[in-house]
Amino acid sequence: MLGEYYAPGVAESRPQLSAVEQRVLGALLEKQRTVPASYPLTLNSLRTACNQASSRDPVTDYDDSLLQATLKELRDRELVRPVWTGAGSRVVKFHQRLEEHVGIGEPEVAVLTVLLLRGPQTPGELRSRAARLHPFEDRTEVEATLRGLAARSEPLVVELERRPGQQDRRWAHLLGPLPEATPPPAPVDRDVVIAAGADVRDARVLAGYDAAAAGYARELSAELEHKPFDCWLLDRIARDADGGPVADVGTGPGHVAARLAASGASVVGVDLSPAMIDQARNLFPDLEFEVGDLTNLLRPRAAAGWSAITAWYAFVHMATSELPAVIAGLARVLVPGGRLAFALHAGEEVRHVDELFGAPVDLEFVLHDPSEVVDAVRAAGLVDIEWYLRSPLRDVETPTDRLYVVARRPL
Repeated sequence: MLGEYYAPGVAESRPQLSAVEQRVLGALLEKQRTVPASYPLTLNSLRTACNQASSRDPVTDYDDSLLQATLKELRDRELVRPVWTGAGSRVVKFHQRLEEHVGIGEPEVAVLTVLLLRGPQTPGELRSRAARLHPFEDRTEVEATLRGLAARSEPLVVELERRPGQQDRRWAHLLGPLPEATPPPAPVDRDVVIAAGADVRDARVLAGYDAAAAGYARELSAELEHKPFDCWLLDRIARDADGGPVADVGTGPGHVAARLAASGASVVGVDLSPAMIDQARNLFPDLEFEVGDLTNLLRPRAAAGWSAITAWYAFVHMATSELPAVIAGLARVLVPGGRLAFALHAGEEVRHVDELFGAPVDLEFVLHDPSEVVDAVRAAGLVDIEWYLRSPLRDVETPTDRLYVVARRPL
């Protein structure tokens, strides 16, 4: 543990941390900024933060005894401070003091936190994964932050050599031993979903959702009740449309369209699957739904274009290489100043699914790289791009990060 490196009670400008201590301090730094109302953390909260299944690499299963011993060592070295909140409180909470030792600002803290929690990463990965901690404008800003940390008299990060199969160099923190060289993971081939042709993929998607429509509607038509961020964003899109026509593409059982309508939008739900449209019409008979292909979306009948288009998980079966053309096609049928908003799964994986809500299917779900998605939006000519990344809701959602993007067609 830490006693192998430093004597207890000595404050270091660049402490050396074991893997457990890296996770503990990283979790404290993260929660301090993302959930300040519940910070400092109790031992139970810290254990949950250390062992959560998302945004951690590797996923761990630390128990109370290990964390208590680790906290004692960190406290002895003045890297953690115990806090008792409220008069007469017997519940001890823990506050990190790493920032005091290394003397860094908010952008540097964001980068270092993600490196502590997830190990070596590229600047693009750091930008997307640190978004909740600090909104980096672009990759260049991340790289400048990293080079500043590397140029200190006692560097806090180091740029690793590019390994075979990697496009970008990764960066690692120097608050502990550098990771041993391991074979690089195979790059994710998101074009595998169209290896047999886009028409074949589209036919599988249509057949799959026709088969799963009833179960999908039964399980997910009320899911927005548990998703406050989605509701906030959809309400905002409806408000910004200001009474103009809104298309919800990939509408499924219509619940996203229904939320938009409840917020005042004049909305039409569009889906490739006739069975899904039947479900939507049964659930929301007062709304308009039609069968259609989002890659060939027509303009509304009584307007020059759509004031907004939403696509909640409508791109989850698409290769990243398809996104620029698809997004550009949707942008063309927006009015000037109209907004495109969409949500999808973020990650480094293509998942095959042969069963969906009790129905046999043959589907590939693509987890997209946030930086590549934002690049596709920019390539489509949209401006004022906003993007948000959130962790999955426990016991409610599939355990993948969620990416949300909002962008505007130029005036």
